[in-house]
Amino acid sequence: MTTPRPTVRPSRATVARACAPRPVARPFATPRATTLPVRVLATALTTGALLLTAACSDGDGGSAAESETASTPATQTTTTSPTTTPSASPTPDLTEAGARNALITEADIEDYWDQVDNPQDWRNSLLVGDVDVAAFLDGKSEAADCQRLIDSLYDETLLGRPSGASALTGFEEGDSRLLYQVAAYQKADLDDAMKWLKSLPDTCDQFTLTGGDGGERTVQVVEASLPEEGDARQGLTVTVKGTSSGDPVTLTLDVAAVRIGTDAITVTNGGLDGANHNSTEAAVGQGTPRLEEVLAGRTPQSTPTGVE
Repeated sequence: MTTPRPTVRPSRATVARACAPRPVARPFATPRATTLPVRVLATALTTGALLLTAACSDGDGGSAAESETASTPATQTTTTSPTTTPSASPTPDLTEAGARNALITEADIEDYWDQVDNPQDWRNSLLVGDVDVAAFLDGKSEAADCQRLIDSLYDETLLGRPSGASALTGFEEGDSRLLYQVAAYQKADLDDAMKWLKSLPDTCDQFTLTGGDGGERTVQVVEASLPEEGDARQGLTVTVKGTSSGDPVTLTLDVAAVRIGTDAITVTNGGLDGANHNSTEAAVGQGTPRLEEVLAGRTPQSTPTGVE
């Protein structure tokens, strides 16, 4: 009876030689046949091969064959995943037609506003009842930032002179007026203008206007909330108290600006009966999405009549 030989674990040197790249073998003479039985020889060879294969595995679980495959350059074909979202197209420049399409209509704001024909003339001539509002706002302030605010009320320069397309519309309701503008600006100028508006409740919380109609007028500026629209926004409520033709007058205006990229919408809304803040919020809430639609290359849908 033949006794099976014990399994011999290969030494470290043997493993190293087995795992090392093998040189191309040269032809050699056929060795003499072994005298071991075929089954014993096959068993020993199989066991040794398994042990060497396990020994060749590296400490991270990778084998020598895997390492050789990883180090071999391979040509890969790059494909686009069907779930990959293509990058958005650059926002187009605001055009004159786009600015007009982005303007709000009577249906976009609450209450009973009527659109007017010439809001561009309001700064020069705005008669509300018996009060000449244009003259009432004609005065001087000692602070330049405050003077800039007064000069831009009911004007197209609240955020400075537009550098590109611009469109303007206006509405009236009783003793109130609402001026709405869409315009393109230089980025640096627009950023500076938004910072200036934000600073006014601190720098111009209360100041005096002199000259013009009504003698001295007291002006107060406080911050007002706006819907979370656009990239940046700033709201103010400006109150001007004085006299006109000897009678006491209080003019209250909401001032709002919303930036979308390098474009912006501005709103001046109010009058002798106060400022309807709901109308200001509606103008911002309805107008900002209209401008965003235009900048996305689409034409905004008309607001249905009767929607407030």
